[in-house]
Amino acid sequence: MSGARPEQATLSRDTDMAKTAETRAVIEGMVDGLNDHRIADIGEFFNEGFRWMGNTGCGTKIGLKEFQNNWQKPFQAAFSDKTCVDEARLYMGEWAAAFGRQEAVHSGDFMGVPASGKKIQIRYMDFWKVEDGKITDNWVMVDFPHVLAQLGVDVFNGQGWEAYDRGGKTPPTPRNK
Repeated sequence: MSGARPEQATLSRDTDMAKTAETRAVIEGMVDGLNDHRIADIGEFFNEGFRWMGNTGCGTKIGLKEFQNNWQKPFQAAFSDKTCVDEARLYMGEWAAAFGRQEAVHSGDFMGVPASGKKIQIRYMDFWKVEDGKITDNWVMVDFPHVLAQLGVDVFNGQGWEAYDRGGKTPPTPRNK
């Protein structure tokens, strides 16, 4: 990239590193709450107007009620016996991040796929901002194509780049290389 570069990391530039322990306590308590399948009282960890910003398929939830009604309830209706396993967590001041998986049973309708009873994994990444002891922002990436593949649905119709890895297709080369 030649010329001026876009400004980077503007949201975390002025983080207060003294808040790391407080952020960690909030995130660890919230994950325990999710593993206990709490919905009605999960607001203990979230600011009333927090933003939950997910990838396509997940949607964006503004406020605790939207998060409860449009994420937690449908998710728990589709997947029972759900356990969250963060494989790694990082803390930096008011910021936290994690990646991991949910282990669950597909026990209800999910994106048009009827309950199969299959035990599946739901991979994710989360990035949180914690202010005054509550989560105010949550950026989320949930690997729904992987979930659907476990349920027998290929959202890429055989055109996923895994075909390059298997040797079934030759990856293209950029024109200017």
